[in-house]
Amino acid sequence: MTSSESNNSIIVDDRGTSRCWWCGTEPIYVQYHDEEWGKPVHDDRLLFEKMCLEGFQAGLSWITILKKRESFREAFCNFDFHRVARFDQDDIDRLVTNAGIVRHRGKIKSAINNAQRTIEMTKDGKSLSDFYWQFKPDHHVGPQTKDDVAAITPESTAMSKALKKNGWTFVGPTTCYALMQSMGIVDDHLPECCYRSDKSV
Repeated sequence: MTSSESNNSIIVDDRGTSRCWWCGTEPIYVQYHDEEWGKPVHDDRLLFEKMCLEGFQAGLSWITILKKRESFREAFCNFDFHRVARFDQDDIDRLVTNAGIVRHRGKIKSAINNAQRTIEMTKDGKSLSDFYWQFKPDHHVGPQTKDDVAAITPESTAMSKALKKNGWTFVGPTTCYALMQSMGIVDDHLPECCYRSDKSV
């Protein structure tokens, strides 16, 4: 895979497939870029997983989280928030010794707390999906180069404030914007990327 001569924000593989620079050549990263990042998600379990993983990623590289993702799923009951909400101190003590995940006690406790908050938010037929998607911007102008990619937006700040008001933790504006990118609320694939939503590979 080589860099595009005209745009160092794009990489082009031997088949001529152009991608955003950040996925590099690591297969698990390329797969995440091609098959998941920026594609609309409405499933509450998957949305809970995504937000948990974004929280665990804080201060680390995303590739680290991707490589540990299956271990996270095993450790957190496939991110079934009804089951995670029932985790107790014994579960926390068990998880902080699990080398397959990020062994950060505060983040582990946050995932449990956020599972409990998710149950509260989704009672009476409400969905986590509806809550997140209400922050979709009326008009999103995607980045033109890697230097244009936002870290925080007014919408991600509003989402963060709303989640914190509901008792969530590890959900700052940057984490919320990463979620918005991941779950397809915004399409931040670059214009020359084959996986931009208005293009087909």
